[in-house]
Amino acid sequence: MIAEGRVAIGGKPVDTPATLLASLHGVTVDGKPVKAPAPARLFLFHKPTGLLTTERDPRGRPTIYDRLPRDLPRVVPVGRLDLNTEGLLLLTTDGELKRQLELPSSKVERTYRARAFGAVTQEQLEGLIQGVQIEGMRYGPIDANMERRTGRNVWIELRLTEGKNREVRRVLEHLGLQVSRLIRIAYGPFVLGDLPAGAVVEVRQHDLVAFRKMLKSPPRHGEGDPPKGGGGGPSPPQRRRGPPPPRRGAPRSPSPSRGGVKK
Repeated sequence: MIAEGRVAIGGKPVDTPATLLASLHGVTVDGKPVKAPAPARLFLFHKPTGLLTTERDPRGRPTIYDRLPRDLPRVVPVGRLDLNTEGLLLLTTDGELKRQLELPSSKVERTYRARAFGAVTQEQLEGLIQGVQIEGMRYGPIDANMERRTGRNVWIELRLTEGKNREVRRVLEHLGLQVSRLIRIAYGPFVLGDLPAGAVVEVRQHDLVAFRKMLKSPPRHGEGDPPKGGGGGPSPPQRRRGPPPPRRGAPRSPSPSRGGVKK
């Protein structure tokens, strides 16, 4: 478009893409003013098992885009969930927001519930808080707690901030467990709650704006630590001791928009 002379600033054609802009004021394409970018939007999607987190698959397997509502704007997933992992997948219209949420340096916490077969102790799970190295791959701290045991099956809650490929499964397999079900129940302050499998709901704009401000403006030293999960949610509970209680509900999150898209 620049080579064709269609882009101008203050009526003067731009001759190079290496042009710095302080604002969009005076920028036109084909003589029409360029609109300001639309506000970022964020959606919560309850990904079922059996879907790939990709736009298309060379082998023809179903993807998340096969299940998303047709009237949804163009969105990209924040991170990935494996084919057999279900639960909360964030979708956004904004590449910058996607990157903010994915970067380990942002310290946005992911929370999972895993059902696994095998023997493990709470002490072994607590050892994961120091991180672990598996086959040359270093995994960061994981806050893991046993929720309940039924025979040889255990339910474990895990909180982490890195989200490496297949991290939860590999770490639990390293402890001798066989994961039979894995559900992501929260990403930062945004929780799965009772959102049905395959459904989508939009986060309210003012909740998203408040969350992004907290991501960009962490407290200064001496002002207290930010809530785990990147802000916008409640402080995490203290580590449990003794016998595990029944499954507790997920932390509350910013309320989804009533006008969100559902399927």
